Amino acid sequence: MELLGQMRATHGDDRLRHMPFARILFAVIFVGLVSVPLLLKPAEQAKQDAASRQLIIITPHLAQLREEFATGFSKWHEKNFGEPIHVRYVTPGGTSEIIKQLTAQYSAAWNAGKIDHESFETAPGTIPIDLMFGGGSYDHGRLMRACRVDRIKPDGSKETLALPMSISAGFPQEQMDEWFGPNAIGAQPLYEKDQHWMGTALSSFGIVYNREVYERLGLEPPTSFDDLTKPELMGWIAMADPRQSGSITTTLDYILSHDGWDKGWRLLRELSANARYFSSSSSKPPIDVSTGEAAAGLAIDFYGRGQAQSVLAPGQDPATGRVGYVDPAGSVYIDPDPVSILRGGPEPELARRFIQYVMSIEGQSVWNFEPKLYQDAPIVDDAGTELGPERYALRRLPVRRIMYEKYFQHFMDKVNPYLIAGDDKPAGWRSSIGPMMGAFGIDNDTEVKRAWKALNRARSDTTFPPDVLAEMERLFYAMPMHMMPDGTELLFTPENYKAIRNSWRDPDHPRWAIKSQIRYVEFFRRSYRKVIALQHDRELNPAGTIQ
Repeated sequence: MELLGQMRATHGDDRLRHMPFARILFAVIFVGLVSVPLLLKPAEQAKQDAASRQLIIITPHLAQLREEFATGFSKWHEKNFGEPIHVRYVTPGGTSEIIKQLTAQYSAAWNAGKIDHESFETAPGTIPIDLMFGGGSYDHGRLMRACRVDRIKPDGSKETLALPMSISAGFPQEQMDEWFGPNAIGAQPLYEKDQHWMGTALSSFGIVYNREVYERLGLEPPTSFDDLTKPELMGWIAMADPRQSGSITTTLDYILSHDGWDKGWRLLRELSANARYFSSSSSKPPIDVSTGEAAAGLAIDFYGRGQAQSVLAPGQDPATGRVGYVDPAGSVYIDPDPVSILRGGPEPELARRFIQYVMSIEGQSVWNFEPKLYQDAPIVDDAGTELGPERYALRRLPVRRIMYEKYFQHFMDKVNPYLIAGDDKPAGWRSSIGPMMGAFGIDNDTEVKRAWKALNRARSDTTFPPDVLAEMERLFYAMPMHMMPDGTELLFTPENYKAIRNSWRDPDHPRWAIKSQIRYVEFFRRSYRKVIALQHDRELNPAGTIQ
């Protein structure tokens, strides 16, 4: 009847009386389809949509996190500045896609003369995005150097330089000290010294595991990354492809830096040999671990803890749940999850205010407090402001130390990252992980598993000739020779790595990285097949030695 009333208001009683029944039915259905979503739309979202000012954020964050910070910022801004704000997100994909999109926009603006070629001064609105929110410190560091532009010097020659896509947030040092205190967690800064990026939350990288699968395998739950390399776990470790997942690359980079070149590459080789698969997404391993499709996997803390929480029975102690998550103490890399203000965004003032909100006690409480919807009693700060997310548990660790000092009892996850962070600095080998792990593991999946099985059978045989076993060990862990564009060869060592990396990026040989990758794959395949053959020959000829 209400829908017919809307039609009368639009068409009048007389016109409605003479309208064919089919048209009336169609009109009723149409009005219903239009009206119901509006009636069901959350009041807070409708309020944001009506806001006159808009903040545009590009982000890799998940939908629940985006909603919580959009709602929280709009309410905070209305309380402090008298107007709600509509937050609009741009979500092209992961951080690599975001960097590519921003680089294209800034390059186009530079070439169109919209950015001053001397001072880099950029008018507001030159770029239609205000902030990049989320991703790791490595990715936000790339905002400062990834966009390469050409400039004509006074003598007419051309020079290529980096155009920083982010700008300094410009907060006084007193404010930064209040928010962050000492600018470090382990060996990692919490913000870039000139405020091109600032950490808003902290991410650790650890192990998610299935207690039931470990019990069936007769193994103790893992406490270190080395525990994932046990031969009994062959085919049971869920991995993400480091060529597609920045978070997993960060984890592997820290393992490599922490353990050193030789031991680190051995561990990564053995992880590859035990891998069940290599997913394109870092969110898949925790899910498969929870269902028993895998025993364990590397995971970002909030994926691991979130998955562990999701499979708990009502009232069950997390320590006895099917899924567990562990940060290996002393070897855990803690990385800030930053925000950066983009050069030439349309609303620079709103961008700074968004950072102020995220860094406030109110904004920091969104990361790890129980949602207000489920709180037994409201959690409030000293001013009586209600704290926590509205509906979704984000299971992230806030960056401000005061949250651990004053509000720790309200955390869903009783973890203090400042106490578990490792202090190893990145060794600078990150860019080698994708090519090498791709070659010795992912693109040689069958061979590495067969060679790993053969090697472990030889290791467990007390009668196996030591000289043959030593040769199998050498072959399994060997690294390739790298051919330079001029034909010279370099052994893949830490001393030669910088020269090798630069050859991958040589603009005069744009396909050299691909050609090198093909050679690496073939090298590892030959080595693995020799390992397999040596073990096989030993079984056929127990008294034999290396031929």
